[in-house]
Amino acid sequence: MRRVLVTGAARGLGEALVRAFRTRGDEVLATDRDTAAEIDLALDVTSPDDWTAARAAVEARWGGLDVLVNNAGVAGGGRLDVAGLDEWRWITEINLFGVVQGTAAFVPVFKRQGSGHVVNVASLAGLVHPAGMASYNAVKAAVVALTETTGHELAAHGVRASVVCPSYFRTDLVTRMQGRDKALSQVIAQLVADSPLGPEDIAAAVLDGIDRGDELILPDPAARAAYALKTTDRAAYDAQLRRQAARLEMLPDGVGERPADE
Repeated sequence: MRRVLVTGAARGLGEALVRAFRTRGDEVLATDRDTAAEIDLALDVTSPDDWTAARAAVEARWGGLDVLVNNAGVAGGGRLDVAGLDEWRWITEINLFGVVQGTAAFVPVFKRQGSGHVVNVASLAGLVHPAGMASYNAVKAAVVALTETTGHELAAHGVRASVVCPSYFRTDLVTRMQGRDKALSQVIAQLVADSPLGPEDIAAAVLDGIDRGDELILPDPAARAAYALKTTDRAAYDAQLRRQAARLEMLPDGVGERPADE
């Protein structure tokens, strides 16, 4: 039985991960900023106070933690001349600094007990960088780098780190995608809707990767194929992404509203 904390657990992949862990007999603290959802603890990943409270709750309940799943995140992006700096700050605060704060909050716990596993949910966008998604690509690539650093830095303390990089799968996260580039948002929404995979499929693959101790978890065939193309045939990879970029030139500007604060 593992003691697990999952962020962003109210819906989508987070909710599926909670179910998957519990099905295996693990004890799970499901957290989310959405207090109306069926969660165990309110946690806004951008709040240092909330992270302090989460660590206190974990130590009071279990005395330690085996798996920290930094899953909470938002969908965003936009072409370089459409997305604004406010959007960059918004997505960075949640998708990167939320993971940084969660990891830092529990490092003392992991060091003290001499064990633990940090699992950060990034995206294939952290490894493969399509046009029109600069801010999302950048923060997810940073999560990949942070995870690798965490694994190296904490290895001497018996702590492992894994990063999850799924391709498109059906999730309502994209319905809450914010930013000025509405035309691009519609393209992404269609790719998500067309995916044959749902959050439960990704969650099952994530748990299998955790069990194997994989440092990089590519939980679906599309993600594995795209990353393999980049690492084995860079010229073909670049040509494919430049064709994708050229198609974006046909989209209207699609300027919408400023992102709301998360």
